[in-house]
Amino acid sequence: MVPENLRENPHIAALGTIAEEANDSFGEITIFINRADILEACNLLKQRGFNRLSAVTAVDWYPSEPRFEVVYHLHLLPVSLTGGPHERLRLKCRLSGENPEIDSVTSVWSGADWYEREIFDLFGISFKNHPNLARILMPDYWEGHPLRKDYPIHGHKYDYAQEQ
Repeated sequence: MVPENLRENPHIAALGTIAEEANDSFGEITIFINRADILEACNLLKQRGFNRLSAVTAVDWYPSEPRFEVVYHLHLLPVSLTGGPHERLRLKCRLSGENPEIDSVTSVWSGADWYEREIFDLFGISFKNHPNLARILMPDYWEGHPLRKDYPIHGHKYDYAQEQ
């Protein structure tokens, strides 16, 4: 639910019912979006001037369900350096731990490519329609996703003989 004091925010108002809930903490607005609406929300916000995707990350809330959140940090840069506001906005989508999957936003911001690959590699969250969803940090043969909270603390025992 969007609190009454945030309904007047022009970006939240433009999202309409896409914005499931919102909060303002530390002067930065966070808007929760249903995962099915992420592309629509990102396209709309890009049209509103959020021309920079500064980060995409994920959070594992294990053992809670929904287990994951994918977090998008958006930045509205002014057209000229001498005027206009700098605005930041955070979008969050909750995902089930059973089949964590969400649409890729690389069609909106091409810079999402490596962020999404990193999340896929370290959390095991899939991004539909990603142009090259493959591991980026861990070797291809690696089992599991090291940033999941149920990943063994000391990792799995590996034989690194393959890397000689």
